[in-house]
Amino acid sequence: MTESPAPPGAVRHQRAEGVAELRFERDGVRSVLRHLYQSAPLRILFPTPEPDEPPLAALVNTAGGLAGGDSLRIAATAGPGATATLCTPAAEKLYRSLGPETRIATALRVETGAVLEWLPQETILFDRARLRRRLEVDLAPGARLLAAEMLVFGRAARGERFDQGTLHDSWRLRVDGRLRWADALRLDDPAAALADRFGFAGAGSFATLLYAGTDAAPRLPLLRDLAGPLGAATVPREGVVLIRWLGPAVPVRAALAAAIPPLRAALFGLPPLLPRLWTT
Repeated sequence: MTESPAPPGAVRHQRAEGVAELRFERDGVRSVLRHLYQSAPLRILFPTPEPDEPPLAALVNTAGGLAGGDSLRIAATAGPGATATLCTPAAEKLYRSLGPETRIATALRVETGAVLEWLPQETILFDRARLRRRLEVDLAPGARLLAAEMLVFGRAARGERFDQGTLHDSWRLRVDGRLRWADALRLDDPAAALADRFGFAGAGSFATLLYAGTDAAPRLPLLRDLAGPLGAATVPREGVVLIRWLGPAVPVRAALAAAIPPLRAALFGLPPLLPRLWTT
């Protein structure tokens, strides 16, 4: 969507428009990077993976945070039989907006027999932030995905709450081109929605950990064991299983971080560890 022209005499602020594109392919027993494009403020770094780990792509916002009117577009593909992990080195910060929305669009494509992990760290919504975020996933037959997202409603360490602003957050997951699961969260009056005891009940954060694959349903008992007191696990559609947590930011992040390692090991045979950037 194009921003409306500024009225005469108005201050026009510089906007960031970051782009990151990458593709991994199978080369013998390894997965290797075959395509890379990046445009500031997005940069992709490739730390040396730990033994038995797949390639790790670290998505870095060199601006340190996002303001109203900024946009990021991310497109990542795991080619047939490839395995790759994408994460961020730190939390993403959404600053107070002077009016325009911040837009983040992520498209993940996982081709036949491939495995992709989408494991960014949390997104922190400052009071009066305005975020529109969309995650589009396309899975080929036999592809598998482990994806996490976490939202923090205000700067918890400062006692700030996300009382004013907007949030439009959506997921779309397709398998073989057909819509399998869709989900959306819209907060136009965050103070009321977050305080509602039948909504967020005063929770300071919200996290989702999703697994999509043909063997999803049998994994439900494991996810229920990992959910803990702040979470709940379910099978919303065939081939999809997820955990959602609701509560204070620190324990929700701890619960998400504790669930990822055993799931990676059980689902993909990877080391039962968090991506290194979560702990450094």
